[in-house]
Amino acid sequence: MAKLNKKMKKAIDLVEKNKVYPLDEAVKLAQKTSCSKFDGSIDVAIKLNLDTTKVEQQLRGSISLPNGNGKKVSILVIDDSINPEQAKKAGADYCGGADIIQDVEKMISKINLIITTPKMMPQLARLGKVLGPRGLMPNPKTGTVTNDVLSTIEEFKKGRTEYRTDSYGNIHMCVGKVSNDSSKIVENIEALISLIKAKKPSTVKGQYIQNISVSATMGPGIKVLINNN
Repeated sequence: MAKLNKKMKKAIDLVEKNKVYPLDEAVKLAQKTSCSKFDGSIDVAIKLNLDTTKVEQQLRGSISLPNGNGKKVSILVIDDSINPEQAKKAGADYCGGADIIQDVEKMISKINLIITTPKMMPQLARLGKVLGPRGLMPNPKTGTVTNDVLSTIEEFKKGRTEYRTDSYGNIHMCVGKVSNDSSKIVENIEALISLIKAKKPSTVKGQYIQNISVSATMGPGIKVLINNN
């Protein structure tokens, strides 16, 4: 196990062991305990009482955070019917039709989002084994398979971001930068929690939201007081 540096040890000491903090206090503390030399991210982790072996208890979609999350997104648009100049004006970094599909594997390191249309999906499906494990395969649930490509590009550039549960029922998301106003980050987290509550599967029994924590990219986790109402 790697040794903690002095800065990280000091940050950990600022977080009271076993204490559960109100959301606004937790966010401010996460910002204060950031140990990165750069403007790191503030992340939230939400543990849900879900049986992800059941399809109806697998959550996936996208959310337009009210204040964005400060992350730069590199978008590839695959659409035969769109004018590439219009797509780039809307914010796309790369754009092409069926001809660009053969180059997608070479572009993976340059992109973190692909937007396409229902018409193009059958041609893109053959790259499922490459794009799927990287979370890059477009999906109607996340809004990345759409006939309104230009508006979708703009939304993701403004801060719309994808969410999905992992195999343990956890949702992880970047909700802002350390340098952001803490109240803006709180608003983003509250919006995410509200959405998750609205998406609660009817088959879930017991306490739905089991644990929430926030942290900086390089910083200790801070437990957040849960309001399950």
